[in-house]
Amino acid sequence: QKNGISNGTLYRKTTIEHFEQAPMYVAVLTFLGFGVGTVFGYLRDFMRAWGLEKRNIAAEREQQKDFVPLYQDFENFYTRNLYMRIRDNWNRPICSVPGPQFDLMERVTDDYNWTFRFTGRTIKNVINMGSYNYLGFAETDVNALKTVTKELQKYGTGICSTRQEMGTLDKHVELEKLVAKFLGVEDAMVFGMGFATNSMNIPALVGKGCLILSDELNHTSLVLGARLSGATIRIFKHNNMQNLEKLLRDAIIYGQPRSHRAWRKIIILVEGIYSMEGSIVHLPEIVSLKKKYKAYLYLDEAHSIGAVGATGRGVVEYFGMSPDDVDVLMGTFTKSFGAAGGYIAGKKDLVDFLRTHSHSAVYATSMCPPVAEQIIRAMKCLMGLDGTTQGLQRVRQLAKNTRYFRRRLHEMGFIVYGNDDSPVVPLLLYMPGKIGAFARRMLQKNIGVVVVGFPATPITESRARFCVSAAHTREMLDTVLNALDELGDFLHLKYSRYSKSSHPELYEETRLELED
Repeated sequence: QKNGISNGTLYRKTTIEHFEQAPMYVAVLTFLGFGVGTVFGYLRDFMRAWGLEKRNIAAEREQQKDFVPLYQDFENFYTRNLYMRIRDNWNRPICSVPGPQFDLMERVTDDYNWTFRFTGRTIKNVINMGSYNYLGFAETDVNALKTVTKELQKYGTGICSTRQEMGTLDKHVELEKLVAKFLGVEDAMVFGMGFATNSMNIPALVGKGCLILSDELNHTSLVLGARLSGATIRIFKHNNMQNLEKLLRDAIIYGQPRSHRAWRKIIILVEGIYSMEGSIVHLPEIVSLKKKYKAYLYLDEAHSIGAVGATGRGVVEYFGMSPDDVDVLMGTFTKSFGAAGGYIAGKKDLVDFLRTHSHSAVYATSMCPPVAEQIIRAMKCLMGLDGTTQGLQRVRQLAKNTRYFRRRLHEMGFIVYGNDDSPVVPLLLYMPGKIGAFARRMLQKNIGVVVVGFPATPITESRARFCVSAAHTREMLDTVLNALDELGDFLHLKYSRYSKSSHPELYEETRLELED
């Protein structure tokens, strides 16, 4: 299959993921661009040091030269000399609901992006291709938000307490029961912050003497949680089952370093959809390995819950598997549900343990009632409990929009990463100079996009990341695609040659059979 793979006979769904390699001259020019930027950065630092150029950055005072420095000049080199040149493409303030379109506050800079000032003008109806509003529940429709308004009037905006003290409301209990029912598990617990759901709960599950096997592309919240836990961390190549099995086998054979005692726990950390690559976890193979080696599996469905699966129940449903195959189901409400917070779901013993040991449960303020009601509203819509099929229609429309958008980009000749069913669509830009040019010209066409570069991505793989929504109309997508077609010719971004994957190691995997 072109630029992709089929997973054989392990499960029926065919997985096609694209990681096409750019022509060699693109890589050379990309490194050359960073090299030129670095040379001029050192030149400008020299000029700042001698007072030939105004110093806009924080610097150590002369009186404190013998103290431990607060600001490391070299550590901020990239920020000063490369990021600052294109800083206007990030942190743009919007002044409307982040639906399929939004309004943007115009700002300008008089000192090359060191500071900004607002003009007072609003850029109206910018097509939103950057927000994680996968199912379109980020909305301001009065009829849709009636129940949220009612709960706001009843409970107010805040709880002012933690879950263990006086911060558990009947709305939290209702939401947790609904989440457990939606996922098909015994119990669930919700938290007020999605990032903290990972970073504060992983340390409660594992600690010293435990082993974490983490995918190399895992989100920062998973990485932080793993580091805070004190457990030993080993990284496996993205979606590479051979590499993961080798680490599992070595962990069983050799045990802990020096003592060679058996690990207390071995837990595998993966995501459902990887937010920078647009790829989907190879869940059946991972479940097979975790059963074979008696490990635990922690699945982060932040970007996949609601976004994939026939009824929006994430990658577990997408692959036709049982929720019982995953030990810890984690997800967030910040994307598909248009709200805030996250959840941990699974066996009742697991959830009961977290209620008393999770830092987020013990110390963090509870989820505010209007947000809980928004999640309940969206989840009931997905489950059809509101008496309509609107939720199912949204899931199907998202899948339709995703397929259409990805197919058109491939046809135009762009290099696009990820799975054909992933609503996260990375379009490769490569060269640092094209990051700013791309985002600025798209905004001139009233299209808001997210651009990402080093160090958030590999140095040669700067990209624009599009997030497709069920709320996008075909006209909106065609407007974006026409602009991309024109801009791709202008900036010479159509590098695709349908060449072999740049990540061949991802696809040299043995076939694994699921255990009964």
